[in-house]
Amino acid sequence: MLIFFPPSSHFPVSQMNQIRSIHLASHLLPALNLVLFSFIFLPTTAFAVDESFTICRVPRYCGKLNIKFPFFIQGRDDPRCGYPGFEIHCRNNTKSILSLGDDNYSIDNIFYTNQSVLVSRAVRFETDSICNHKIQNISLPTDRYQLPPEITKIVFLFNCNLTSIPKLSPHKIGCPAENETNSTLALFNSDPQLKFASENCKERVVTPVGFDQGEELHVEGLLNISLLNRGFVLNLTVSNCTICENSGGKCGFDYSTRHFKCFCPDRPHAWHCTHGTNTLGLKLGLGIGGSVTVTVMILILCIFVVRRRPASSNFLRGKSPSHLSSTSDLENNATVCFGLPIFSHTELVEATNDFDDDKVLGDGGFGTVYFGKLRDGREVAIKRLYQHNYRRLEQFMNEVEILTRLRHKNLVSLYGCTSRRSRELILVYEFVPNGTVADHLHGDHAQSGLPAWPVRMSIAIETATALAYLHASDIIHRDVKTNNILLDENFSVKVADFGLSRLFPNDVTHISTAPQGTPGYVDPEYHQCYQLTEKSDVYSFGVVLIELISSMPAVDINRHRHEINLANLAISKIQKCAFDELVDPNLGYKSCEQVARMTTLVAELAFRCLQQEKELRPSMEEVLEELQRIKSEAYESENVQQEEHSDSEVPMSVGQPPSPPIGDQIINGLARELHLIPVNECFSLLC
Repeated sequence: MLIFFPPSSHFPVSQMNQIRSIHLASHLLPALNLVLFSFIFLPTTAFAVDESFTICRVPRYCGKLNIKFPFFIQGRDDPRCGYPGFEIHCRNNTKSILSLGDDNYSIDNIFYTNQSVLVSRAVRFETDSICNHKIQNISLPTDRYQLPPEITKIVFLFNCNLTSIPKLSPHKIGCPAENETNSTLALFNSDPQLKFASENCKERVVTPVGFDQGEELHVEGLLNISLLNRGFVLNLTVSNCTICENSGGKCGFDYSTRHFKCFCPDRPHAWHCTHGTNTLGLKLGLGIGGSVTVTVMILILCIFVVRRRPASSNFLRGKSPSHLSSTSDLENNATVCFGLPIFSHTELVEATNDFDDDKVLGDGGFGTVYFGKLRDGREVAIKRLYQHNYRRLEQFMNEVEILTRLRHKNLVSLYGCTSRRSRELILVYEFVPNGTVADHLHGDHAQSGLPAWPVRMSIAIETATALAYLHASDIIHRDVKTNNILLDENFSVKVADFGLSRLFPNDVTHISTAPQGTPGYVDPEYHQCYQLTEKSDVYSFGVVLIELISSMPAVDINRHRHEINLANLAISKIQKCAFDELVDPNLGYKSCEQVARMTTLVAELAFRCLQQEKELRPSMEEVLEELQRIKSEAYESENVQQEEHSDSEVPMSVGQPPSPPIGDQIINGLARELHLIPVNECFSLLC
């Protein structure tokens, strides 16, 4: 807008002032609009904090107890602020009640740093309730709660006959109606007489207790009931919240994706808030302070331009300042162990007898693992990272960060580590005593036909469970192999070695990175295209499945050159329907129909996992569901056969239930699904 001013002598002074006022207003009006915009829009933008973060940052209490992740108060709190299975009831707004099985427990304290909780029975024990058999074994959902290994337990023995063993009389709890032929005893689980006493009693109930060294179970011939009512500690099996909270976020759960989330001011993140998004005050300051600053600057600029260039209206053609950014991340945090105990180098030298070669449990790509015994008596596995490995600090921090975030019964537990400024980088894990799956299949512990097929099936399911949990937590293991699957004394699985693992952002389809892993297990598409996805773990697990059914190692240079790689060998045998050349004959493939059916179905599943193109492979969750289906159908079929065998009244003409498809039926069906050429019919019922 241009306004022409004739010579001032042609207008009176009053008219000239009026014209100048109109001129000034015409220039200030756009500026005033921008000022108004800055006051309204900028604060609104800055105040646009993520809804989940806003909801979950509100303090929550039941009485004086602070309730936060993983717990949430049922019916009062938004479930996204907790974790499934950790709901509690707030009775009369004063008492937190946790339901475990058929019993209710009062939460006396929550130790968020140690991920544990102190609980006691909501209804206090009395001696009469025990005498009347109203006490029962605690029922724990092991996927959420676990008893500490060192916890003291009281063992109650009912209907005990003490006529021939009067020395057990001091262990009676003093029930009114008991006698020598029907007594109730109470002993600590560490009592050397427990085994002998159990043989003379009919019922047994075990309950954990809080215990101070030196306390007596019986006082003046009666049960010390205060021990039972004192409560005990439970460890929580849940994702670690420390990293998220240290970054300014609030932990929670995304029910749409079934994933743990770190709710941050800007949006939910997989693990922690990024630098610059973790402070609500910063956003408020930028919103309010920014709008005020912009307003003042615009007014000053308007006055200056109007005075200097009265005929110009182009003073607003400037560029707004760009947003500040920061590239710093959580990895730069000096607290490497994220709340884990930091062991001194001296203590670990002592635990391993100065890293004695006789204590070596195994060697990996990044370090040597030693057996050790800590000063508190715990047996541990101690990984000493190689000094010459230039990436050892990265692998050290990677494994610490991932394992402190995760808690699952089929993942190895990390007890602590040395400081990253220590003379050596050392990790301390729980000791899993029964070696690796590789040891039992084709290593030092290998025996013909062992482990038996049911045990191998359980190993497959538990490993798949652990990997599905990792993927649900946005973690790719990247080194799945039988040497990284540990077994305890009951052959339960503990997946280990997370030095190569990667956090997988939830908004990308793959990670571009140089291929790493173990020969024989590496996804060929990852190796060729440098694109890491969850399906890379699926491929590796397919190799593990083939090892479980064949007892052969993933790589063997003594095999034919086209079969050195077990994956190639398996694909060739399965396509030819040569299952008898793939499955370990000592498992009973030819003598047991159930083994034949299950191993064939597992081979078919492995075949799908080993497809060259990742899109043709199932997800880890689908693999787990299929393994569970195979196991359940086998047991159902076995029960049907046993019932038919034992029922002498069933007419002989009654037909057998149809068997699930095996052999060529499976492969031809799979070939049609994967658009491959069907193989020739080549197998009967038992191949």
